[in-house]
Amino acid sequence: MEPGPPGACGPAEPGPGLRCVCGAAGAASASSPGRAAASAEPRRRALALAVAAVLPAGGSGERMGVATPKQFCPVLERPLISYTLQALERVCWIKDIVVAVTGENLETMKSIIQRYQHKRISLVEAGVTRHRSIFNGLKALAEDQPDSKLSKPEVVIIHDAVRPFVEEDVLLKVTTAAKEHGAAGAIRPLVSTVVSPSADDHLDHSLDRARHRASEMPQAFLYDVIYAAYQQCSDYDLDFGTECLQLALKYCHIKAKLVEGSPDLWKVTYKRDLYAAESIIKERISQQIYIVMKTKEDEEHVGHHLEEMLKNELNHVKVTSGSLCHVGKDLQQSTLEQCFNFVCVNVLTSDFEETQKLLTILKESNLSILYPVVVISVHFLEYKSAPFDQKMENLMQIRELAKEMKKRNILLCGLLICYPQVELCAESGETQLAEDQNCKKKINLAQVITNLGTSRSYRTV
Repeated sequence: MEPGPPGACGPAEPGPGLRCVCGAAGAASASSPGRAAASAEPRRRALALAVAAVLPAGGSGERMGVATPKQFCPVLERPLISYTLQALERVCWIKDIVVAVTGENLETMKSIIQRYQHKRISLVEAGVTRHRSIFNGLKALAEDQPDSKLSKPEVVIIHDAVRPFVEEDVLLKVTTAAKEHGAAGAIRPLVSTVVSPSADDHLDHSLDRARHRASEMPQAFLYDVIYAAYQQCSDYDLDFGTECLQLALKYCHIKAKLVEGSPDLWKVTYKRDLYAAESIIKERISQQIYIVMKTKEDEEHVGHHLEEMLKNELNHVKVTSGSLCHVGKDLQQSTLEQCFNFVCVNVLTSDFEETQKLLTILKESNLSILYPVVVISVHFLEYKSAPFDQKMENLMQIRELAKEMKKRNILLCGLLICYPQVELCAESGETQLAEDQNCKKKINLAQVITNLGTSRSYRTV
């Protein structure tokens, strides 16, 4: 067995921006920020179990049609497998995660673990087939392995490296069902009818779609059951089989409990699936905005009007606010809730002192290691307070600052609003700027912020 980088083996806290989702009030999984965590009672039972996970990640990705194995294909410039590891890491009752990778990709996997600060990961060499890779992972968890830092689990979860959106609730369901029945697996309704062709490519028969289900991942087993099944497995099954539940039935006579899975258990298989995965991730990390203002006590502060406007316009997004002096403390909770969008409000100033303070806090938090973070520096300037050219010269410094931040996966954008006389209100979710009572123009900040936050473009600002 090949361990990951130092500190990557054995129980440990998850990486940056992660929190274990244990306890009755645990937070939602990282793969779906904001989703309710699984119920407390099943989780307490899971905490009492020794649980490990095995991820076969030795595939070549032939159906993807690209040179890079699909588990290492980038999604928002981060390897797909990293998202799957993150989803499992957040579940603190999974004590060990064993990843089976080919020898040629071993160093690549080590670098991913190190760069994204994954914990509790151990590496083993993959076999030539999926079942042989899983078998190698199970062997690493056996009690008789010399110099192993891993302990034999009571229940082992088998999952795919290219199913990044697995939630804690389904992991919990298959784990508790496996404890009771010996084996369990997630299923989904069939989308298309399955037909069996004859030797001459004519229809032989079709299956009743209402009576059959698609087998999905994750699956879970009592460790002794699935390990015994693989030890007895024929070479034919190891080389050509694809269904772990069938091995438990065939060799150990264990009928698996089937658990209804959620729609997001789909597997990234084709190139188009990478774009779908990216779209889902963008949507999920755009569900919260944190507004930073210099003071939170002043109820007339323009930041509060902006907050109310955004709440009215973006009713599907959670909008919160805080003063800069409290950001460090508030950021911990924001990180827990997976907030990756920040608006820094600067009133009557063209410098970036407040924005730079926020950026320093974000850099120190390492939040941007896992996902791109969007920061919008909004400047409200009185038109006659200084020459316009001077204001623009100051604000153009954001270009160099944005280039520097982009290296840290922080996407910095600037928004300048000049006004001769200001009227701020939350009416219709808009900020009204007026030169006099007879001339008003409206700037819809919600639309600007929405476009910037959800695009997450990687073009240089």
